[in-house]
Amino acid sequence: SDQLNRFAGFGIGLASLFTENVLAHPCIVLRRQCQVNYHARNYHLTPFTIVNIMYSINKTQGPRALWKGMGSTFIVQGITLGTEGIISEFTPLPRELSHKWNLKQIGGHLLLKGLTHVIAMPFYSASLIETVQSEIIRDNPGILDCVKEGIGRVVGMGVPHSKRLLPLMVLTFPTALHGVLHYVISSIVQKLVLFVLRRQNSHSLSTESSTSVQRMLDAYFPELIASFAASLCADIMLYPLETVLHRLHIQGTRTIIDNTDLGYEVLPINTQYEGMRDCINTIKREEGMLGFYKGFGAVIVQYTVHVAVLQLTKILYSALLQNVS
Repeated sequence: SDQLNRFAGFGIGLASLFTENVLAHPCIVLRRQCQVNYHARNYHLTPFTIVNIMYSINKTQGPRALWKGMGSTFIVQGITLGTEGIISEFTPLPRELSHKWNLKQIGGHLLLKGLTHVIAMPFYSASLIETVQSEIIRDNPGILDCVKEGIGRVVGMGVPHSKRLLPLMVLTFPTALHGVLHYVISSIVQKLVLFVLRRQNSHSLSTESSTSVQRMLDAYFPELIASFAASLCADIMLYPLETVLHRLHIQGTRTIIDNTDLGYEVLPINTQYEGMRDCINTIKREEGMLGFYKGFGAVIVQYTVHVAVLQLTKILYSALLQNVS
């Protein structure tokens, strides 16, 4: 049964990863396209209009249009993990916090997270462009294009950009801020949710002689529910900042996106923000406070899919275990 447990844990983890990175990808594509689309009349704040526009894009351009840039998002995750490992290896900055942490440790740990996001930033930019660039415009990008473009952006070569392209220095603060805040919020939420769930579990365990099935579910699902709640809270709380960040990253890159009002046709992105503060003020003035939440319906769709997969995994898993035991 020990082997079964390990296999189960692995399977559940895999299902969760697959949902986060593959099934949710069309939601990420649309969310980003809406965020950078300052022309948009339809803000897509609800899941209904988002599903509708996904259907239109899929009908006019085929399913590839909804999964564009997926390879590059994996590459950026890889670069981020690798960078974090290398920096923590060669500096005193701690990758994990010990139980006896102090403020200096927390500071170092957050500094590590911030540095990691800054180093991954040019690749994040390139990947962002791949996810929002209309399928109609571009030829097939190679899997490592985002690495090439990222390096090109750092050394100032490669794809021709317009004069409005913001220097990487201007992007450093908002990128590091978003990355570190996302990490802090999700860590706190995850710890809280786990704490609550474990307390509930310990109560239920003492009241009934629990079956092995129940024990297994108690072992893996609290972790999954906690990490799900953590990402959801961080995504919701930081959505306005992410909108600003994505607009700054995309500016001057001559990117052409799908028209998110129609689901067909394309739009150029020609913004002229000076920096973070100017971008915030301009959105407030021209699109209203809800302008920061363009595409928010995609987040709802994304996490609904996630809940569905969690539930399905749980059902399949209980059935599997009952047959085995």
